[in-house]
Amino acid sequence: MEVSEASHQIIADLLAARTGQHLTESRRWRVNSALAGIFREHGISNVDQLVCLLAAPRTGPEGPDLSQDVVEALLNNETYFFRDKPTFDQLPAEILPELAERRRDCRRLSIWSAGCSTGQEAYSMAMLFVDQKDRWEGWNIDIFGTDVSHRAVSAARSGLYSQFEVQRGLGVTQMLRHFDETPRGWQIGEEARRMVRFRQHNVLGPHPGRMPFDLVLCRNVLLYFDRETRGEAFARLADAVVPDGFLMLGAGETVIGQTDRFVPSARRASFFEPLSHQQASALRKTA
Repeated sequence: MEVSEASHQIIADLLAARTGQHLTESRRWRVNSALAGIFREHGISNVDQLVCLLAAPRTGPEGPDLSQDVVEALLNNETYFFRDKPTFDQLPAEILPELAERRRDCRRLSIWSAGCSTGQEAYSMAMLFVDQKDRWEGWNIDIFGTDVSHRAVSAARSGLYSQFEVQRGLGVTQMLRHFDETPRGWQIGEEARRMVRFRQHNVLGPHPGRMPFDLVLCRNVLLYFDRETRGEAFARLADAVVPDGFLMLGAGETVIGQTDRFVPSARRASFFEPLSHQQASALRKTA
C-alpha cells in the first residue's frame, strides 16, 4: 500500500469512527477538494501531510481540534427547502391529516428531522404548519432537528440564509411570507422558528427525544453507511417512532432488504411504518 493510500484510509477511518459514514472508493475523489480549505489554513498540500499533523500532539487543552475540522469538512451538508417536492407534498396531503386524526385527543405532534444539515428540512416542516395555521390552531407542534455536524447545527439555529439558499426550493411568495430580509441575509420568520429546535446528535446513538416521535424524517443519510451500519441505524430509528407513526426516507432509499423493523406505507412513496420487535420476530419465524 502506497503512503497516500494509507493516509486516505486513516482519514476514512476517522470519518467512520466519528459519524458512522463510510468513505467508499467512489467518494474518495472529493477528499482533496473537501479538505482544500484545511490544506490552505495549515500551509500543506496533500493528505499525507494532513495525517502527519493529525498525529502530532495538540497545542494544549484549548488547542484546535483538527480531527473534528477534518470530519466537518468531509460531511455532505447538501440540502434545500422542500427537497424532493413530490415526496414532500405527500405530507400536507396525506401524512399530516392522518396523524392529526390519530392525535385528535392530545393535539400534539412530535417530529424529528434526523440529519437535518443546516436546517432547511426542519424549517420546511414548520412552514407547512404555518401555511395551515387555522387547521393547527391549539396544537402543540414540536419539530426537532439534529445533525452530526456542529457547524451545520449552528447554522440551523441561526435560521439565517443567503439569497441563493432561500431561492433553492422556495418561490418568491414563500420567501416573502416566511422570511425577513436583513443586512446579514434572509431570516426565517418567528412563527416557524419557534416550532423548531436543534441539537448535535448522531443517528447511530439513542434517539434524542424524551418520547418517541410521530414522524421521523431521515433522508439521504443512510446512503453513506455500509450495510451493517445501516441496519443499526434502522434499529435506532424504529425505536424512535411511535407504533402508529411514520418514517420518511429520501427518494432513492428504501427499507426493503435492509431491515425488518419497517414496512412500506401503502401507496406512499418514501414513507414507511414501524414494526415492533415482536412483530418483526414473528415475521422472521414465518418466512
